Amino acid sequence: MCLTESYADRRVFLTGHTGFKGAWLAEWLVTLGAEVTGYALDPPTEPNLFSALDLGARLKHVVADVRDRERLVAEVQAAQPSVVFHLAAQPLVLRAYAEPHETFETNVMGTVNVLEAARACTSVRAVVVVTSDKCYQNHESGRPFRETDAMGGRDPYSASKGCAELVTASYRDGFFGDGAAVASARAGNVIGGGDWAADRIIPDSVRALAAGQPIVVRNPDAVRPWQHVLEPLAGYLWLGARMLSGGRSYEGAWNFGPTDDAGDHQVRWVVERFLGEWGSGSWVTAGVTGSKPHEAHRLSLDSAKAREQLGWAPVWDAQTAVRRTASWYRDYYRSPAAARDLVDKQIRAYQDDARTAGLPWAEAETDTVR
Repeated sequence: MCLTESYADRRVFLTGHTGFKGAWLAEWLVTLGAEVTGYALDPPTEPNLFSALDLGARLKHVVADVRDRERLVAEVQAAQPSVVFHLAAQPLVLRAYAEPHETFETNVMGTVNVLEAARACTSVRAVVVVTSDKCYQNHESGRPFRETDAMGGRDPYSASKGCAELVTASYRDGFFGDGAAVASARAGNVIGGGDWAADRIIPDSVRALAAGQPIVVRNPDAVRPWQHVLEPLAGYLWLGARMLSGGRSYEGAWNFGPTDDAGDHQVRWVVERFLGEWGSGSWVTAGVTGSKPHEAHRLSLDSAKAREQLGWAPVWDAQTAVRRTASWYRDYYRSPAAARDLVDKQIRAYQDDARTAGLPWAEAETDTVR
């Protein structure tokens, strides 16, 4: 079994397909031959990867809000998917401080609504709810978080993701006993081409460099588990595939993060290597005015469960992730019309490297992107 065998001609319902991670996942699913229905709000930025990939013309594109339960239930029924990937969210830590009600409503009740829609649709066999590495109760111990650690979150975004995990576990145990297999997935700090969100270090860097200005860094000493966006997406896809074939054996929570020595680095490390790959520019530390919103100093994930039980493992280390990301933006700004080709080439390169590493999901992949 491989990803092509699992998803070719399969009906997939994907929330959040107009966002950064969602657009990459939608593109990968389309190249695998899946019949994708995407459900999301309009793209959150301009430019955006969804439009650059022309995904609106290549899948069923539904513009709607996950907070609209009736619409969501109706669209899932219309799509009759066998697998649901839930990525729609309010994904920004600082925006959550400005809009806590929207954040909790979207991230918590949106997850409730997706699970309600899935349990009302008899075709659904697997549900993957994507949350965040920030869902854990973080005491700053420095120890990588395991799936069995307590949920928490001092800031609204982190708390909303912890709540989404509790909701997912509750629905799995209370309502899906005779229905679909349900899992949650927690990724590290993803980077990659096509992200233009505010208050994220790579998009902030690209905007500053394009304007000939220094990059302003809020927390240069904060440590995060950096990984290319394709790393967790491979985990989500492989988890979904295993749930479709093995059902409840693959339920529960899963971490998809880099190994400590390959991915856990300070923000300054990422910025300096991005500048090196870009070839010019500088960075400065943001001046602190007034009270500073709380953000965790260190985040790290223990992904031993995914390695041992799924056969998933990281393919590209953080240096490679930064290099691939910088090259994507450089090439995009030279020729914006090449966005789809740039994404598809990186998907093929990632699959090739995964096959060389002997990862089971890539063993029988073809090199043809449809």
